[in-house]
Amino acid sequence: MELFILKNYISQYKKNKISIIKYWISDSKILKILKVHQINREIFVKKYALGILDYYIDIVNDNKKIGDCPVIDELVLYLKDKNITPSELFIICTGFKNALLEYTYDLKITNLQIEKEINYIFESNFAGVLDKYSRSILDVENELSKSSKIIDKNVIMSSTDASGKIISVSEAFCDISGYKEEELIGHMHNIVRHQDISSETYEELWKTIESGQVWKGELKNRRKDGSSYWVHVIITPNYDSNGNFKSYDAIRQDITSKKNLEEQQNILVEQSKSAAMGEMISMIAHQWRQPLQAVSILIQKLPLNKVLEGEISDELLDQVVSGIGKQLEYMSKTIDDFRDFFLPDKPKEKVAVIEVVNKALDFLGFMTKTDSIEVTLDSKTDIEIMIHVNELVQVFINLIKNARDVLIDRDIKERKLFIKFYEEEKYLVIEIEDNAGGIPEDILNKVFEPYFSTKSNKNGTGLGLYMCKTIIEKHSKGKLSVSNSENGAVFKIELPKENDFM
Repeated sequence: MELFILKNYISQYKKNKISIIKYWISDSKILKILKVHQINREIFVKKYALGILDYYIDIVNDNKKIGDCPVIDELVLYLKDKNITPSELFIICTGFKNALLEYTYDLKITNLQIEKEINYIFESNFAGVLDKYSRSILDVENELSKSSKIIDKNVIMSSTDASGKIISVSEAFCDISGYKEEELIGHMHNIVRHQDISSETYEELWKTIESGQVWKGELKNRRKDGSSYWVHVIITPNYDSNGNFKSYDAIRQDITSKKNLEEQQNILVEQSKSAAMGEMISMIAHQWRQPLQAVSILIQKLPLNKVLEGEISDELLDQVVSGIGKQLEYMSKTIDDFRDFFLPDKPKEKVAVIEVVNKALDFLGFMTKTDSIEVTLDSKTDIEIMIHVNELVQVFINLIKNARDVLIDRDIKERKLFIKFYEEEKYLVIEIEDNAGGIPEDILNKVFEPYFSTKSNKNGTGLGLYMCKTIIEKHSKGKLSVSNSENGAVFKIELPKENDFM
């Protein structure tokens, strides 16, 4: 259509763009739409309205073709983002056409032909705008559909009614459980319940969600084939806009690998405890050897004295009984000490770590004395920190005994052990150093691995240093490392000075 009438007056439209825009934006219906959707009028005018008016002027001047307007494309996306409906879009676009017509009346140039030309530009443009808007909706729906498929395939989800009957499941739920969708829909959710999870856990779960709260926790589930898997679950009650219950929605994360790792670690811990028990029994045997020999000598005194003297005097009998009593008391104390060590650990105690090291050295006193190991303690601090005493005793016993074994194996003549205490900014540091020559560099980074041992199969389990590292780093939130000095191996323990963890 030839726009010959508009061309005669387009310069006046160009001079008075602000007046046309005012007519457009002052429309009560448009103002209501802008307010409801929280659209800033100033942004709307500066970013979109003026650009669209310039575009109409360019069409009349043959500088642009209908449909060639990036500003309209941007406006469509903007209005879509603001959730403008198609009917609201029509009101906004019609308002622009009406503003052009109203200004035409102000110019007193209105006639049927000029209205036809304005309507032609509007209708041609609005068809394109509506098409772009519809395609933008379709694009959004397609993206949502793609996202929905990704979620369905990768997120373990399910919904149940108030009684626990399954009303929907994701593809990922079917994959992990081994059931088909039709085998799950309509069945109670306990179809995947594992007998290892107590009824108390499920009672607490239902009590929580029935009260309208969110339940979070770990559950062991049973697959269709009878095997098991672990999930971390978040269950949320779902309500409609009127507050009426709709469903219980659950999202899960597969944590089977994590639980398997924890189980393996628990096995390692139990094996380490057994190994430590064997070490302790060996220590008790050594601790008892000397008092048992003393008791044996004292008992032998009685028949020997009777043979030599012809009788056993009351004085001798009292001496023997007293001596045996002292040795038995010593043996009993030894049992008490070791029994306390194997009791379940008490809550953390605030102690000076040098006291814990001394306790470990008391346990190993027979060994260091028998093997002629000179122990030097160098403490530059008496700071007290919160620790699990028995766990730290186990660590020090392991490290000191390992040093002793290396000193013996390498037949070091002057056997020495240096234990230093000092403070750093955030840590209390304990270093245990021997003079056995150090650890070969090719295995230095392997000594904390489970089952790795430089000892023979008979004498080493390969769990001692692994457990030391677990106790220090997992239980005590500290650090355990090893390096070589000019003398030998140096095991460095760093314990947080402010450790309020449990």
